[in-house]
Amino acid sequence: MEFFEREYRRFLESGVLTEEERAQLLSIENDREAKALRFSSPMDFGTAGLRSTMYMGLGCMNRLTVAMTTKGLAALVKKEKGEARGVVIAYDSRNNSSAFARVSAEVLAFAGIRVYIFNALRPTPELSFALRHLGAIAGINITASHNPKEYNGYKAYWEDGAQLSPEQAAIVKEESLCFDVLDDSGRMPYGEALAKGLITELCEDFDEEYLAAVMKTAVDADAVREVADTLRVVYTPLHGAGCRLVPLVFERMGLRRLYTVDAQMQPDGDFPTVKKPNPEYAEVFRLGREIADRVGSDLIIATDPDADRVGVMARNKEGAFVTVSGNRMGALLLDYIIRKKKELGTLPAKPYCVKSIVSTDMASRIAAVHGITLYDVLTGFKFIGEVIKNQEKEGNAEGFLLGFEESYGYLGGAYARDKDAVEASMLILEMTADYKKRGMTLIDALDALFETYGHFGEGMTDIYMEGLDGIEKRKALMQSLRSKPPKTFGGYAVHRLGDYLAGTFTDLASGEREETGLPFSDVICFVLENGDKIIVRPSGTEPKVKLYFLASGEDRESLDTKLSAYKRDALSLVNES
Repeated sequence: MEFFEREYRRFLESGVLTEEERAQLLSIENDREAKALRFSSPMDFGTAGLRSTMYMGLGCMNRLTVAMTTKGLAALVKKEKGEARGVVIAYDSRNNSSAFARVSAEVLAFAGIRVYIFNALRPTPELSFALRHLGAIAGINITASHNPKEYNGYKAYWEDGAQLSPEQAAIVKEESLCFDVLDDSGRMPYGEALAKGLITELCEDFDEEYLAAVMKTAVDADAVREVADTLRVVYTPLHGAGCRLVPLVFERMGLRRLYTVDAQMQPDGDFPTVKKPNPEYAEVFRLGREIADRVGSDLIIATDPDADRVGVMARNKEGAFVTVSGNRMGALLLDYIIRKKKELGTLPAKPYCVKSIVSTDMASRIAAVHGITLYDVLTGFKFIGEVIKNQEKEGNAEGFLLGFEESYGYLGGAYARDKDAVEASMLILEMTADYKKRGMTLIDALDALFETYGHFGEGMTDIYMEGLDGIEKRKALMQSLRSKPPKTFGGYAVHRLGDYLAGTFTDLASGEREETGLPFSDVICFVLENGDKIIVRPSGTEPKVKLYFLASGEDRESLDTKLSAYKRDALSLVNES
């Protein structure tokens, strides 16, 4: 009998399942693929922790796997003698998030570890802030970010406020596997732990500490008030954790004309008004656009369920709403922060910014023009947090300007070590107000950036490889690209091959190699003779391979032509592999 069949039977015959959980397993008794997907192996820590569908099974998010993982984290905390410092727990609006958070708290309390748990849903970045503010040793956030409603996840953090390093995540997994997932003991009832003082609930008064830190990162705190009579903004939290704090920050910035999408303001893990609660998708703005057109709004802002990503639509010259991509918003924010701080005389002595390697090279140009140091890091905000930590160790505690990823994540202050849609929404509002004073929209500002720094364009496409053999297919594709790299994309020769798993960049003409200087990761980068890049990496959160296209050109037309050609050739290459 195969391993997944044995595990399936072991779960089904155990005495710890509820009748509902047993019925769920019985419903797939004759579905070999479903059993294999759920029982073949435990979940792995990806770029954003554990993430899977909420079914009963070894490889899914459920109360048993959450408890097992938390036992592994508790072992790491005990090894570091961090019991008294404690672990902070937060959760978002997803189905079962609060229940999984309580399971985690009960496991930690049983292990004699102090727990701080939020009394209701909170933004992911508030957890990162709380860790640092309370001096806790670790943190847990129950969220699947922007994934569909069937998913949930488990993000684990360490004392610096960033997610666990790959090495720490490996320890947690190894320790968790020492426990039988079906052993439902090792939990102290929540009420008992609360009475004994092992669990402390964090309430609304703690939000003020976090909001104070967010507000301090405003570059020009008066910008919004100066145009408050005419600036109009529509906001939606997409049924998630931004519902209370984002409007509160807008109010404190002086915004008077805020219009919320009431149908999406109530937290709801079924996300009834959207197929996917992802602010990267234009369709989630449909209800917001109806309101924006009716009230004459300048801007529509949407945050994802755990309020760490933010998407924006702004009006163009014709008055139509246009999506501002994560890459372009990152460039806009970086340029604005540098320009405004120079104008106000608040630019730090050693300013620096950080972006992921798959994010726009326009940021590199902006930084170079202004003499700002830019660090390129692997995908995953923990790597941006690591740069901030290292800079602080070197005595540059004030130099951080902005960190961002193309996937709509931004951070403009060192108070946290994860992307923050609450703060980013505030900075975007402030920037919009500043441009409005100058008679410009954000789209006008973007056009001005192209004129100043040159035309940069980006593209991205996903190749889904789902099912039982999905993991092997993704591995085979990456191996094929390494062993037989393409010679051209869009008619341009591949000049250099970057293999982040080997940690090297190779000049294909001379054979010379240099180190990437970054941690090893399953990422391949093809640098073309014209400087453009095609980057390939398996997703750390979904069953797909992601293809990124970074280009520059003389104008938008030539950019679009190149990006289309790169995508065509890349997809052809994938299909042949």
